[in-house]
Amino acid sequence: MTENGTGHPRSRIGYGSSYHRGKNHQVAQESGIGSVLGGQAWIIKPDKTAQADNPCLWMQSGAVKFKSCNNYYDCTTCKYDHAMQAKVSKGKQISWQDAMRRQPALDRICRHSLTRRIANRACAYDFRCDKCDFDQYFEDILSAKTKSAPTWVDTVKGFDVPRHYHFHNGHTWARIESGGYLRIGLDDFSLKVFGQADGFELPLMGKELNHNEIGWGLKRRDHLADVRAPVDGVIVEVNTRVMENPGLANREPYGDGWLFLVRTPDVKSAAKRLMSDEAGVDWINGEVGILEEMVTQVAGPLAADGGTFGPDVYGNLPGLDWKKLTQAFLKTG
Repeated sequence: MTENGTGHPRSRIGYGSSYHRGKNHQVAQESGIGSVLGGQAWIIKPDKTAQADNPCLWMQSGAVKFKSCNNYYDCTTCKYDHAMQAKVSKGKQISWQDAMRRQPALDRICRHSLTRRIANRACAYDFRCDKCDFDQYFEDILSAKTKSAPTWVDTVKGFDVPRHYHFHNGHTWARIESGGYLRIGLDDFSLKVFGQADGFELPLMGKELNHNEIGWGLKRRDHLADVRAPVDGVIVEVNTRVMENPGLANREPYGDGWLFLVRTPDVKSAAKRLMSDEAGVDWINGEVGILEEMVTQVAGPLAADGGTFGPDVYGNLPGLDWKKLTQAFLKTG
C-alpha cells in the first residue's frame, strides 16, 4: 500500500512552455506541438516569457535568451558551458561575466545568487570567481554541509520513500546536489528494520568508494552490519553530527541524518546505476513482503492487511536473526 502526502507540486510539461486542452482533430491543425496524454489532446507552445526552474548562469546574466541548467550547476563538467566558452574565445559570443559587467551596479550579483542557490549577494570581485574567497567557501564548505530536504515523500506501510532520490538495493540512497555532488545515506527502511545504531563506522574524507562494494558499517550492541556503497567516488565531506549522535540518522534519514558527500567524475552515469524514486516505491513494496514473511516466521500470522511497521523492528522482535536481516536487505553478512 502506498500513501501519498499532501501538497504535491503541480506537474508540468517541460521548461519554457505553456499548454491548453484541445480537440483530437486540432492536434495536427493548431500552431504549436500537438500531443495526447491520458486520452486528452493538448496543444503545447513555447513560452518566451517562461522562467526556468533551474536557470543557467548564461541565461540569468543575459548572455543568452533561454537556457535551463541540466548539469546540477556543475559548470566545470558542463558541455554547454565548455561550448559557450569556446565561442567566447573566438569572439562569437559574449561571456556571462562580461554580460554581468554591463548590468547596473545593483544588479551585479554573485553567480550563486543568479542561479538561485543563495539570496542576493553583491559580487565584489568583478566576476573573477577564481579570486573569490566566498566562492571557494560556498563550493567547498557551505554547500557540502547543507542537508538534503525531500519535498515530497511516499509512504509504503510505514516506510518513507522520498522523491528525487536514487536508491541502491542495499538500502542506501544518493541525492544529486547543487554543484554535481552526491549526498549519501541509509534509507528509512533499513534504519527502522535494524533500529537505532550505537555507532557508525564511516570512511574518512578522501576515501574512495566503489559501487556495490562494502563502504562502511553500523554497530548495534555486539552486532555489526556492513553496508555497500551505492556509487563510485571520493568522499569530500563526512557528517560528524551523525558520528556523535547516531540517532539523528533514524530521526531524519533524508535530512540531517545524511552520512557523507561524494564527488564522482560522472554524476549522471552514477545515478543511472541506481533506482529512481518511482522504481524505489515498487522495490520497497517487494522488500516489505520479504520482511513480512520473516516476521511471520517468528511472531505468527500478521493482520490481514499487513498493517504498518514502526521503528526498531529487530529490537521489538528478538526472534529475528541479525545475519539473515543483513543478508536479505543490505546484501552483506
